[in-house]
Amino acid sequence: MTMQTFALTPGRINKFKGEILAHAKPFEVLAKAGRQVQMPQNNSDTYVARKFLPYGATSSSPNIFFANGTGDRGNAIVQAHLTSEGVTPTPDSITPFDVTEVVQQYSCLYGFSDKTYNLYEDDIPAQMKIQIGERVGLVNEMIVYGKLKSCTNQFYGGAGTSRATVAGPMTLSLQSAVVRSLIANHAMPVTSLLKASGSFDTSAVAPGYFAYTHSDLERQIRDLPNFVPAEKYASGTPEMGEIGKCERFRYILSPDLPSFQDAGAAVASWTGTGSAYSTTGTNMDVYPVIVLGADAFSQIAVRGLKAMDPTFLPPGEKSKSDPLGQRGYAGTSWWKAVMVENNLWMSVVNVARAA
Repeated sequence: MTMQTFALTPGRINKFKGEILAHAKPFEVLAKAGRQVQMPQNNSDTYVARKFLPYGATSSSPNIFFANGTGDRGNAIVQAHLTSEGVTPTPDSITPFDVTEVVQQYSCLYGFSDKTYNLYEDDIPAQMKIQIGERVGLVNEMIVYGKLKSCTNQFYGGAGTSRATVAGPMTLSLQSAVVRSLIANHAMPVTSLLKASGSFDTSAVAPGYFAYTHSDLERQIRDLPNFVPAEKYASGTPEMGEIGKCERFRYILSPDLPSFQDAGAAVASWTGTGSAYSTTGTNMDVYPVIVLGADAFSQIAVRGLKAMDPTFLPPGEKSKSDPLGQRGYAGTSWWKAVMVENNLWMSVVNVARAA
């Protein structure tokens, strides 16, 4: 860690002091999605959620009521529930299925000297506090992004079968395959998102499967057949980063959802129009498109709204490690976990893009 010293930041003495200009801030789009769970303090580091398999489902196919087989499977269920006069039906039982996630501690910390605190013309600690909030937002977004990218329900562009063989862009047929998978697994459309406020309150949104990806894909998404730009919605307000919808998908873009550089097939394998984009010119960059249905995942915060534990220690507080009180600190720590509740109520579509 670099301590903010008086000499580290150039002074503006004897110069006209303009305002402190705005700086880049992270986009938080995934952080508003999913269920928001408040985990009480002093209850272990492991969150265990339980669900019960519905009738006809199995642990390997937890969302499918009709097992694969020949004949009229719907009628087979009807016949299994016919009751004979005077005969007590055989009782059934229900099967629990647990999903666990371990919460982790995260932190960020800035340091500054007593000379900076007492003599520097700008309020450096105040600027640090602002950046702490923005940095926490970015870290939380990456925690969610990292977890959701590991979803087991993966699709690949350009007839690929793995990330390394991705050779094509998002297409309407690829999008339709994802929708079929979500509907077959009874994934409901998203109808609410977290409000942009310091609470766990949600606001209603127009139903849809929300698709999150990097802003580099904007052109290819807008070129999809049947795409409707957000500015032409008949009603409702677009979400932050939302550019429009295509059939059941609502597309939300962010520059802070990075691609896998050079992770796809060779650029010569590109199946789209024009030429493929590659960071090095050898293999295509692969962009995950995270598609969410309702209740696909949850964000778990220890102590809920009080999960953040901010610290501000100004210089002057003396201790054995700082006997003259020459150092100050601003930072925070927090506990968080992201749990995929149902892998088949979401998907990750891996695609490439044109140069």
